[in-house]
Amino acid sequence: MSRLLPKSLFGQTVLILLAGLIVSQLAGWWIYSSDREQAVRAVGGLAAAQRITNLTRLVQEAPDDWRQRIVGALSDQTFRVSLSAQPPAITPTDDDSPVAKAIREFLIEQLPLEPGKEPRVAASLPDGSIFPGQHPMMGHGPMMHRFGGFGPFGAFGDLQVAVPLPDGQWLTFTTVLPERGPAVSRQFLVSMGLMAAIILAVSVWAVRRITAPLASLSAAAERLGNDLNTPPVTETGTIETRQASRAFNTMQARLRSLIENRTRMLAAISHDLRTPLTLLRLRAENVDNMSEREKMLTTIAEMDSMLGATLQFARDEEETELRRPADIAALVQSVVDDMADAGLPVAMVPAEPVVLECQPSALKRAIRNVIDNAVKHGKAAMVAIEIAPKSIEITVEDQGPGIPEEELARVFQPFHRVDASRNAETGGVGLGLSIALLTIQAHGGELKLTNRTEGGLRASIALPRMR
Repeated sequence: MSRLLPKSLFGQTVLILLAGLIVSQLAGWWIYSSDREQAVRAVGGLAAAQRITNLTRLVQEAPDDWRQRIVGALSDQTFRVSLSAQPPAITPTDDDSPVAKAIREFLIEQLPLEPGKEPRVAASLPDGSIFPGQHPMMGHGPMMHRFGGFGPFGAFGDLQVAVPLPDGQWLTFTTVLPERGPAVSRQFLVSMGLMAAIILAVSVWAVRRITAPLASLSAAAERLGNDLNTPPVTETGTIETRQASRAFNTMQARLRSLIENRTRMLAAISHDLRTPLTLLRLRAENVDNMSEREKMLTTIAEMDSMLGATLQFARDEEETELRRPADIAALVQSVVDDMADAGLPVAMVPAEPVVLECQPSALKRAIRNVIDNAVKHGKAAMVAIEIAPKSIEITVEDQGPGIPEEELARVFQPFHRVDASRNAETGGVGLGLSIALLTIQAHGGELKLTNRTEGGLRASIALPRMR
């Protein structure tokens, strides 16, 4: 169930607002329908009491020989009227119910009754039962409807009233409340739906406006991991998001300053060491012992190579190449052709052209370092390109002995070499893969090394096609 829920802040906030809207709409519908139903019952109860009052006055004022005819004309299936000399079977204890008392008091106020003669009332509960001591009502059939209470006139389903006439006769009324009709109307549903749509649209707009700066901040943080020179985040939104954006921009500036100072220091140290190395080389030339002189010159040459690689590394860190579209397949093919022309055992599987916005020179140098590493340590290199909808994967496979599993992650560290001999001809200075990794990460990609089951090492470069 949790997998179906949205993961983003925007989606979760909209879901919460939508759930609250649905609950509030359902509660509003329930309150409206209940209030409407009770209002209909109350109006029906009051109308029934008023009708009984009017008909009683009509019968009281009519001549004796007209009463039976009037009573017969007034009676129907839902409103039964009868005239009898004996009081109906409604005991005085029936008047203990609140509804009966309310109707009885209403009739006493409206009708001119003789002292000591009061109407008798029996009212059934909304579920069809009767109040304690009451008798069942007449006329229970399809037209009967049970109603709940709303005021003193709305809390009964069936009603029986017996009113004493001045001549000793009793006029009895048996009736039911009218049908309540539909719980909601079409106009109500349209208005509720329109209101819900407006509230939802405004809520989505407000949530999007609030969460948009957070999405921009998240995207900027992801870009920062690949490029310290990415533009600063625009400080917009609420006070909290503005403060977060300002803190992020400050952090980015400090990181950029730290890296720049480190790179300058590294370049300065490497450059300054060139002078002592030159003096050592001149002095080594004057050593008479041929064997010792060759060893010293070899060591000095190795140190000079390391310093040269360090200076190049520092220059690459400082230089910022502009991004532009480039054909990755053609770029890799040019690296393979150049190395093959130099007599190196390198080949490439033909690939379709694929354009990627990148820093072509930096990316070409990184790919060259990976292929060169495969040639030096793996005897030969086979390059292939696989194009996916969202990424470009460049694989470089060699035929060497591979790398111990514990060394796969460490080989990307600067100046780290698996070759224990520290021979510059076979092991290099240990910066090639480090430079390649930094360049590929700056393009939002990944560089992984894995040992092949059939022997050798596989280097996989994954570059995203869209950023």
